Amino acid sequence: MYCYVYILGSRAGSDQRTYVGWTNDLEARLAKHNNGTGARSTRGRAWVLLYAERYKTRSPAMSREWHLKRDRKFRKSLSDTF
Repeated sequence: MYCYVYILGSRAGSDQRTYVGWTNDLEARLAKHNNGTGARSTRGRAWVLLYAERYKTRSPAMSREWHLKRDRKFRKSLSDTF
């Protein structure tokens, strides 16, 4: 089973946000974020998948998630596309 690192984007008026996470099931995780049962910071917003990477194991996925959470420039460049 693969692990995925993903970046979600949400826009409510002029308020743009991104969220970075990792999962084993990308489609199910996006559905959880959009129905209010995902991470607390994602509740009450509509999210779209902006970016995803696939890894064979959990460890490199979690490491990449850590780096993406700190790469605001990359996240900003993605959020400008939607």
